[in-house]
Amino acid sequence: MSQIISITAIGSLSSLGNSSETIWKNYLSESPCFSTQFLDHQNTAVAALDENSKAEVEALRQSDIKYKSLDKSVLFAMVASRKAIEKAGWSKGTEFGINIGSSRGATDLFEKHFQEYLETGKAQTLASPTTTLGNISSWVAHDLQSEGPEISHSITCSTALHAVLNGVAWLRAGMADKFLVGGSEAPLTDFTIGQMRALKIYSKSEDQYPNRALDLDKKLNTMILGEGAGVCCLEIGMKENAIAFIEGVGYATEILEHNISISAEATCFQKSMKMALKNSDISEVDAIVMHAPGTIKGDLTEYKAIEKIFGENLPLLTTNKWKIGHTFGASGILSMEMAILMMQHNQFVGVPFAKAQIQTKPIKKVLVNAVGFGGNAVSILLSL
Repeated sequence: MSQIISITAIGSLSSLGNSSETIWKNYLSESPCFSTQFLDHQNTAVAALDENSKAEVEALRQSDIKYKSLDKSVLFAMVASRKAIEKAGWSKGTEFGINIGSSRGATDLFEKHFQEYLETGKAQTLASPTTTLGNISSWVAHDLQSEGPEISHSITCSTALHAVLNGVAWLRAGMADKFLVGGSEAPLTDFTIGQMRALKIYSKSEDQYPNRALDLDKKLNTMILGEGAGVCCLEIGMKENAIAFIEGVGYATEILEHNISISAEATCFQKSMKMALKNSDISEVDAIVMHAPGTIKGDLTEYKAIEKIFGENLPLLTTNKWKIGHTFGASGILSMEMAILMMQHNQFVGVPFAKAQIQTKPIKKVLVNAVGFGGNAVSILLSL
């Protein structure tokens, strides 16, 4: 890359918690962060926000009458963004761009408004403005009183890492000095769960580890949904307060065979990883945080793509979806957070039921992958 990009802060909330200390503590535990909710007419394993995060979201909702009508996906992003800019030292009113996306958007509100319409024949006045996709970044900008561009998008499960790509592009183009990027998702609704069950990818397991992400021998799909948001503060150049640096970015899209297809060796991932690593020696990559959602094909094809790039000398491989589920559009940033924490603590966090991997050197460079329906792959190379 022509200019290094500094990550000066990251803020998140998920089933892991919302502070770096709590999140790292939970990563060190071998217990998944799943609970049970009655969704889609049955008891369903999900990764819901922890109680502290729920309280923060509710406090934000009650703090302003305008916030009471907002979807949870918007409120999640606002809480995470407040945390990030405080850590980065960005004050309210500072000029910075915002690009925060979501895969599903305002799912909870949309389902409620549509149900009310079916029952009454009338739509609420705020039904449209509170469910539009541009909701997230615009409300974050309002809450932070920021000056600068505000962008929202949906690129399925690679949404958050596409936001990172966009922020990097703006910074490198000289069109901004700071960018707030990330993703937010609140998919724990009846219809969203129903859609995943219709695809036959939702976990039916009642085992200790109901999501078998990175178990390459599993016979059933085991994806579980989680909710949460994550954003990071990007700045051009090498900043003294940086918590990590973006050394390379890669992206690729596959030609589709059908709506959710991905090739047997994930050609899109091969291309995105090659692009992210084009200025680096692959031997320097110490670990990869895989997308690995817990589906049979999704996990295996990504693993084969990694084998194609790295050969027999594979880096340490991990994923967080066995613990926090798949948070759709927010998942890429939460994977970046995991990568940064592993580098900061110089400690690899593996998957407890996967083949043991031994850390033999410091973790200084981590590759993070994400892919969504349609074969939209993104790879980000991070360094400490």
